[in-house]
Amino acid sequence: MNVARASRKRWLGLLFISIAVALIIVDSTIVNVAIPSVVEELDLNSTQVQWVQESYTLVFASLLLVFGTLADRYGRRRVLLIGVAIFALSSILAATAATGELLIASRLVQGIGGAMILPASLSTINATFRGRERAIAFAVWGSTIGGMAAVGPLLGGWLTTYYSWRWAFGINVPLGVIIVIGILIFTIESKEPSAQRRVDVVGAALSVVLFASLVFALIEGRSYGWFFSDLPPAFWTWNVSPIPFVFALAILTGILFVRWGFARERAGKSTMLAFGLLRIASFRNGNIAAMIVSLGEFGIILSLPLWLQNVLGYDALQTGFVILALAIGSFVASGFAGAFGNKVTPVTIVRFGIGAEIVGVLIVAFNLSPDAAWWNIAPGLFVYGFGVGLATAQLTSVVLRDVPLSQSGQGSGTQSTARQVGSALGIAILGTVLFASLGSGLNAKLETRTEIPDSARTAIVHLVVDSAGTGISTLDTKYPDAAADARQAFTNSTRYSAFAAAGFLAIGFIASLRLDGSRRGDDDTEDAGGNQSDALSGKPAD
Repeated sequence: MNVARASRKRWLGLLFISIAVALIIVDSTIVNVAIPSVVEELDLNSTQVQWVQESYTLVFASLLLVFGTLADRYGRRRVLLIGVAIFALSSILAATAATGELLIASRLVQGIGGAMILPASLSTINATFRGRERAIAFAVWGSTIGGMAAVGPLLGGWLTTYYSWRWAFGINVPLGVIIVIGILIFTIESKEPSAQRRVDVVGAALSVVLFASLVFALIEGRSYGWFFSDLPPAFWTWNVSPIPFVFALAILTGILFVRWGFARERAGKSTMLAFGLLRIASFRNGNIAAMIVSLGEFGIILSLPLWLQNVLGYDALQTGFVILALAIGSFVASGFAGAFGNKVTPVTIVRFGIGAEIVGVLIVAFNLSPDAAWWNIAPGLFVYGFGVGLATAQLTSVVLRDVPLSQSGQGSGTQSTARQVGSALGIAILGTVLFASLGSGLNAKLETRTEIPDSARTAIVHLVVDSAGTGISTLDTKYPDAAADARQAFTNSTRYSAFAAAGFLAIGFIASLRLDGSRRGDDDTEDAGGNQSDALSGKPAD
């Protein structure tokens, strides 16, 4: 009876952990559909709009590794609860922000909370479940990420349309209270007693500078220029773009971080990243595959909401309903992974999932047109979401499969950071593909319109590109032909972005071929013994 009660308690704990993960994933996507209302009410300029969306990602990616390590040392549940509390309190600041600066500041604090929640949730699951149960638990966790990435725009569209954009942040507060209560009741504290409690402060600082500079450069490269800059930031006085210097800072800091870590490891001291984990083949190869897959995984979420609203004329709520097909596919994948997790290897499920993502992206790409309807797009989104649900969960399971419990926070923080760096690189590249092809394509189309003067053509191109397509509707009255050209150009650029995403996913599929596919999910029952001791000693697990 006690065994059954303990098992039931574990699964209820997973429910609240998944809700906590859903909280940060929804918040990272909900802003996409709420931002026009935010701009109108707070009178944001274009730079502020960018930072409202990107400040969260910057802090989030920079601190994942730090908090993953702290969770191992000081308690995974403790770090998770503190993260939820910080996230909920900062959401109050975001919901009540009276200026753009206050909203950006609250988003930065939200990033701190989110960076505590994600690795702590992963390491808690890794420490709580074994064998087939672990495969199912990771399937639930991964499907939550894939599904909530799609539910975010739907929820944001509903709240923004019928209430206010402020409720897009305010809803985090009651959810945060529910999560804290559920985690306190249904989860137990776990940490590694033998872990050194002294934190590698220098390593932590280097890791923050490394990931902050890398993500900043990837995000801002399109705005400030990759080499030369016509619009440098206010603090920059040179004609050369600051981006190469920021990349150089990231490379230099990365070298120092690795050298510092190896030196401390040789001296028997604590490090931010357990470099010995990289000797574990499943961990090393899985992280490489996860980073590459993340380059293409959010390609649709980046461009499709803009296309649906600015080309097809859907409102925020209608856009959310279309993208809901992605969430449905992801949740269906959860049941699929649970049913077959003990019959086929996790790596097989990963490869099948990535393949489904590629097929889904291509279905969407080939069905894009200014006259398309939602039913042309929804099937591809469903297939894509199904693949995300499979690949995300099982790839995480593969990465952490042979990581010892004493280092599960570091392991989960590392794999989360790899995903976030991959996502940032994907956003930078796919965003560049989207807007660069939009500008050149629209300019080429307008050159054939002799009735539009050159000065007006340049102004139209800048209007459409700088507004991310929202200015297209303003052209309908004075320049209806230009508006039609803009919708076609935006459709073409969205298709090119989807093709680029499919290309990255294909590279990720190739990378997954290096993963060991000989072990089923229920083979993880041995992890509590031999494989963990092998990992601790540095012996390759595969």
